[in-house]
Amino acid sequence: MKWNDLIAEVASVGSAGGTGAEQAAPITGIEYDSRRVRSGAVFVAMRGGTTDGNRYIEKAIASGALGIITDSAPTFDHLLVYNAGLPALEVEHGRRALAQAASAFFDHPESKLAATGITGTNGKTTTAFLTESLLNHAARKTVLVGTIEYHVAGEVRPSLHTTPESRDLYELMAEGATRGATELITEVSSHALDQGRAIGVAFDVAVFTNLTRDHLDYHQTMEKYFAAKHLLFDGTRYPAPRVAVLNVHDPRVEELAKAASKAGAEVRMYGINKGEWRAADYKLTPAGATIDLETPAGKATVQSHLAGEVNILNLLAAFTAAHARGVAFDALTASIPQLHPVPGRFQPVNAGQPFSVIVDYAHTDDALRNLIALARKSVSNGARVITLFGCGGDRDRTKRPKMGQAAGEGSDFVVATSDNPRSEDPLAILTEVEPALKATGTRYIIEPDRTAAIHLALKSAEAGDVVLLAGKGHEKEQILADRTIPFDDSEVARAALAKLGYGGEQ
Repeated sequence: MKWNDLIAEVASVGSAGGTGAEQAAPITGIEYDSRRVRSGAVFVAMRGGTTDGNRYIEKAIASGALGIITDSAPTFDHLLVYNAGLPALEVEHGRRALAQAASAFFDHPESKLAATGITGTNGKTTTAFLTESLLNHAARKTVLVGTIEYHVAGEVRPSLHTTPESRDLYELMAEGATRGATELITEVSSHALDQGRAIGVAFDVAVFTNLTRDHLDYHQTMEKYFAAKHLLFDGTRYPAPRVAVLNVHDPRVEELAKAASKAGAEVRMYGINKGEWRAADYKLTPAGATIDLETPAGKATVQSHLAGEVNILNLLAAFTAAHARGVAFDALTASIPQLHPVPGRFQPVNAGQPFSVIVDYAHTDDALRNLIALARKSVSNGARVITLFGCGGDRDRTKRPKMGQAAGEGSDFVVATSDNPRSEDPLAILTEVEPALKATGTRYIIEPDRTAAIHLALKSAEAGDVVLLAGKGHEKEQILADRTIPFDDSEVARAALAKLGYGGEQ
């Protein structure tokens, strides 16, 4: 691809051509990070939430950039004067230009994959994993993009962002398409929707799991948070999906359904005893759940290995989405017994101890309440639910007392500790958590060192108890003010259990 081929696909407000030789040279890449620029690459300089890529244009040029796309008029004018020989393009929207350039460079992979996008506060990751598994069981090759990891036609890669920048998303799609993938399943975060990271991807199916308090450090209000989710369905910034799969239990679902329908989407509601795609009845078991499915496509009783009511909802969302992608009802019901829990989501740690240890990603008050309620159903004969949790630093402070209240109201004993404190003092975070926790009357301790806190929680457990290690789930690191350290709740718990004399069952 050459410069003129590229800019023909990017909406612009001004351009400067450069020399004939530069226009004729092949483009070797599209980059938005100047540190990744190599000779022949086009650098897209765009304003972001924390930095402005236009500050790094000179660095990109020094690294061999063939051309510059900028969303800054003054920067474009500067290039005309001081780098007159360099091809440059001025655009109104940097992230839109990045998506258009990446789509063109990677040969439009979005046209080769049918996309399913999943958004919501809780349940995105599990629903995405389950949707991919159901499609894989139907012999579909997939690309999965989400919080825990990325999958490219069966190859597992580490996840850098829940929803990456469009350039990286398009590269993943292109690699998947080259390897025979026909489906994209991606978590679509509210940040990504608001910033335009998924521009150019026409979602065939869009799933809404729920909306509860989170990310207000970014969105500021619940109305703005919901408005970001709304974008996936209403056809204003992204094309409306062909099918919108919506959780009937969420208080805002009617508003979302109306917007999706008005935009031309087929609306499918799922729920427990509600919605057309529903669990008409269910029985929770130690191994998961027995579910009576009733849908417009058929009825069946299925066995699931996923624990709790919340996972019934996640399963219904995935089932409905996979059916919308053309997988037959009978094939889906046959696949359900083969589905497995997602890493870091109600993940047991077993070293032969006489009590249960569960690692879970629950990091909002709603998710924590659901987690504790699920644990409560598994204890009997006076056994207790012991909950360890923390709140992240440099994030929405308003949810800290709500987390303390949720933990205290549902648990018999609480250990309040650090999550990822980032630049904040861990004790200062816990000071904001403690009053609401204390007001519940539940016995608790404060221990900012998460390793020591996990040891205390496990040491306090007795036979039959359930110990919940909440907040980090699948994460392998802890982010502190001055460094990031390796930290895996399940491994730390296993080491603590070993010190307590329990021997090593996996």
